[in-house]
Amino acid sequence: MAANGVKWAPCGLLLALGIFSATSAQAATYGEQLEGFHYPFPLQHFSFQSQQQPLSMGFMDVKPTAAANGHTVVLMHGKNFCGATWEETIKALSAHGYRVIAPDQIGFCSSTKPANYQYSFQQLATNTHQLLQHLGIKKAMIVGHSTGGMLATRYALMYPQQTEKLVLVNPIGLEDWKAKGVPYRTVDQWYQRELKLSAQSIKQYEQQTYYVGQWKPAYDKWVDMLAGLNSGPGHQKVAWNSALIYDMIFTQPIYYEFAQISVPTTLMIGTSDTTAIGSDIASPAVKARLGHYNVLGKQTAKMIPHARLVEFPGMGHAPQMEEPEKFNQTLLSELAGTAQ
Repeated sequence: MAANGVKWAPCGLLLALGIFSATSAQAATYGEQLEGFHYPFPLQHFSFQSQQQPLSMGFMDVKPTAAANGHTVVLMHGKNFCGATWEETIKALSAHGYRVIAPDQIGFCSSTKPANYQYSFQQLATNTHQLLQHLGIKKAMIVGHSTGGMLATRYALMYPQQTEKLVLVNPIGLEDWKAKGVPYRTVDQWYQRELKLSAQSIKQYEQQTYYVGQWKPAYDKWVDMLAGLNSGPGHQKVAWNSALIYDMIFTQPIYYEFAQISVPTTLMIGTSDTTAIGSDIASPAVKARLGHYNVLGKQTAKMIPHARLVEFPGMGHAPQMEEPEKFNQTLLSELAGTAQ
């Protein structure tokens, strides 16, 4: 344990010649906090108290590999992602002088999976702010993808003075699914759903939604990451926290507060994305109205004061993974608009 509550944690061991593919007969399994999975940069843990219990928040703190430009970028992962899935973006940012912080939120990946936790975007934003305070970071550029986009929005609303710029990458929450008629799932129903996740179902969903029907071998390790976490010794805890988080996402919209954002904001939208929470149990009529990111991006850009919209035509839910070089060049250009 290092001083001030931060300790170094093993990054995990590569299985012979790399992690097995999710399609192999012997898929990898990982511990409750993703032990055994290889993180692309040294993994640390921030220990803190929240809701009357000790928690541990995994994060990567990557220093610039080029001359430091004095700016820090915080990368917020999505629901089915981890800090590690920002690997290519971290490399690009670091190579252009940025310090990069990529945390795993509580309930996700390398962080604690509490048996009981009142999940809210406000709580996760508070946890992240405490981490940044601990690291001595007074102001940062906040980049959020998917569910991380909802969290990044909440962070910018709560801490505008500490938010230099907000970048939302295919954020969910650009519509209120409940208000549009999506049925409510109880936490118990979400839990039963999450218990059934498999490498096959994860890959099928990601191929359809993240990559618009395409697949590259580079995507396999991210399927392995999720499938290995869900099938490991922490299987039930992982599923339970996932259920609690889905309930948070569905019941805590940020849609109605976009007009209150006061920091420079860029929306980066893969236009072929169709992500919509609960669309799998919605009626055909309701489902037909959900997840049209080619429309939602434009609508949201008009709601956020002075927002910029950057579209990636034909890309899906994860442009930073689908076409990392193009995405990273665009992100660097957007950040430089403030960094100059």
